[in-house]
Amino acid sequence: MNLRAGELGGLFLFLALVLGGGLVIGFATAPGAWYAALSKPPFNPPSWVFAPVWTALYIMIAIAGWRVWREGRSRVPMKLWLVQLVLNFAWSPIFFSAQRIDIALGVIVLLLVTIIGFIVISWQRDKNASLLFAPYAAWVTFASVLNGAIWLLN
Repeated sequence: MNLRAGELGGLFLFLALVLGGGLVIGFATAPGAWYAALSKPPFNPPSWVFAPVWTALYIMIAIAGWRVWREGRSRVPMKLWLVQLVLNFAWSPIFFSAQRIDIALGVIVLLLVTIIGFIVISWQRDKNASLLFAPYAAWVTFASVLNGAIWLLN
């Protein structure tokens, strides 16, 4: 794929927005004593797993967003991409800072629905953007089950 300078700049902006936003929110809402004290299911992954998983996912989310942005900023895939990013960035403050496991569960379910919607809608125009969201959908499915289990246990 040949990229013009403006397209490459757009890609870097998407990477900065998604990775930068994810890092800021991650640091601002880092799990603390409250989370450590919660009862968790046996399938809860170790803490060290989350940073590399989210870093890889954020890179794929940014690339997918950049790809659909190039196709049309006002099209449905771009709107779904923006909604998923807002929901994604909202989850950590709701779960960790507000300590509202129940509301966070609602947010993550809406996030999963939005991700699936993005995959389905973007498949028609950009299969690569759609496929970039497949690991994200898998992880958020797991995270939804984990969020639900923590809610039930606490």
